[in-house]
Formats: sequence, C-alpha cells, structure tokens
Amino acid sequence: MYLDLLDALDRSILTLLVENARYSYSEIGEKVGISRVAVKARIDALEKKGIIEEYTTVINPQRISGAVSCYFEIEAAPARLQEVIGRLNANETITQIYRMTGEGSLHVHAVASSQDELESLLREIDALPGVQRVSSRVILERIKDVKGLRL
Repeated sequence: MYLDLLDALDRSILTLLVENARYSYSEIGEKVGISRVAVKARIDALEKKGIIEEYTTVINPQRISGAVSCYFEIEAAPARLQEVIGRLNANETITQIYRMTGEGSLHVHAVASSQDELESLLREIDALPGVQRVSSRVILERIKDVKGLRL
C-alpha cells in the first residue's frame, strides 16, 4: 500500500490533518498520545520529505455569485507543448493543469469570475500557438471534490 513507508503514528497524524488541518500540535498530541513537541517534529519531518505539500483554504467558486468553473481538454502539438503549458500556467484564471496520457494532452481547470471572462479565456486558449483542439465542460454542480490523498 502507498502508506507502508509511514509508521502508525505518522499515519494517525496525517489522518487528523486531513480531517482538520487547523488542529494545533497540542490537540493532535492529545489524540495520538504524544507531546506537542513530538507532533511538531513529526510534522516538520513530513513536510521536509514532501509528504505534506501545503495547507490551504478551499473556496467553493459556485458559492460566489457569478463564478463559473470549467474543465478543458486541450490537444497541443508535441513540439509546442511546453510553450502551451507555460502560457496556461501564467494565466491566473487557470487553477489546475495536468498532462495526460496521449501526445500533447492536457486537462485544465479554470474558475472565471463571469461567463464573459470564461469566453475570453476560451478564445485565448484557442489562439495559443500549437493548440490543435480544445473541448470544454462547464461545471453545473460540485457533488464530490476530494483534495489530495485520502487516508
């Protein structure tokens, strides 16, 4: 299993952080039976190893008036793929970029402030040198959205 390299204590700490990343070291220590100093040392080690990448606040764009969330499937010429990725990465409306199987295949998520901004983004993507095909899907409702690995 993917957690085999972690001991039971680290797995317990990670499970608690996934449940609520705002738990204090003291709260975690009480739940797993070690001191807050030991919890901090273990969390620091997990961060240093890259197991814990970040702590963040997730904002639901559908709860913000006018926000439009959309997924794009983009086919780019292999010779221009890195250029396309760079241009997409620089756009603040785009929140996620994944390289998928298949030559030049990208899966991209964007959250636009309005339908007009989304249309402008689509025109911008269509015009990127090397983009061969774009398909888009607007999200109507977020039903389940798991972030990262669930333990």
